[in-house]
Amino acid sequence: MELARHESAPVPYSVIAGASLFQTQDVEEARQWGVRTFCESTLNTVSRQRSINARLHLRKVRGVGFGRITYGGEVNIDPGSFESFYLVQVPLSGRELVEVGGEAVCSAGKNGSVINANAPVLIRHEPNTEKLVVRVDREALERNCIQHLGHGMRRPLEFRPSMSLDSQGGMRWTGLMRWIYESLAIDEQSFDPAIIAAQIEQMVITMLLTCQPHNYSEELAGEERSIAPAFVKRIERYSYIEEHADEPITIVDLAEHAGVSSRSIFNGFRRFRNTSPMLYLKEVRMRRVNEELKRLTPGETTVTAVAYQWGFTHLGHFTTDYKRRFGESPSQTLAR
Repeated sequence: MELARHESAPVPYSVIAGASLFQTQDVEEARQWGVRTFCESTLNTVSRQRSINARLHLRKVRGVGFGRITYGGEVNIDPGSFESFYLVQVPLSGRELVEVGGEAVCSAGKNGSVINANAPVLIRHEPNTEKLVVRVDREALERNCIQHLGHGMRRPLEFRPSMSLDSQGGMRWTGLMRWIYESLAIDEQSFDPAIIAAQIEQMVITMLLTCQPHNYSEELAGEERSIAPAFVKRIERYSYIEEHADEPITIVDLAEHAGVSSRSIFNGFRRFRNTSPMLYLKEVRMRRVNEELKRLTPGETTVTAVAYQWGFTHLGHFTTDYKRRFGESPSQTLAR
């Protein structure tokens, strides 16, 4: 994973600065920051060394948080268990020994870790260790899992604690993380608009559910029965997407509106419309951008402002898609 290598210019802490951040050499102060940011826990140095050099930044985007942590020295962290969230950890340097639900994981090099909610956990953080973390709210994760399954969960969601970063799934996960951190490096407010934040949350949760093995993986990968076109038409004809295109719609929202599972929505759009529900939403938003650029003048707005308003964060991809769709660049449309 390129993001997790020992790079000369790693992601700066300021990029992911948010509501929770600290830098301290005091063990108790670091523990208190950990409690405020994550949950109640104990933090103890392992050797006779009393001081550490702890630093944490966490950038929240709806139900997910992107962070970077180091404690400098060797410490033991005992949070008991994470009741309200799951934590995915990707090593940047050094190593951690993580015990999750009685299973030991060495988080170092090409191996990360996933800490399940409600699982007993102990972390031995070795000297000169640094990591990226993704904190995922349990409620948001379970809501998405239930929608993809199409029924309630018979038992708690449990991921495999060890994450192989050079596996196919691990590379997809780290590829997404690379894009997210690079986007924050370019503009730390790029995910602030609600319409974009919803897409980021949905993307991260879906990627985690599909890339990291868990006790529902086999069921999620199974074939879904075909659904009647009425469910697709319910989303289209009753103008749900048209009326809510400027809002942070996710696949889960569409599924709940139609009264079926997320997999049914994907299956229905693929079979009856030869597209995906989110591509259909993207087409609606692209049309709205075109209409707005035609209505306004260069003195009233910019292409960037309109694109961001409608949820397009990558301007290079947006411009390419726009030209393919309308035969001219968005700046040409605005100038006419």
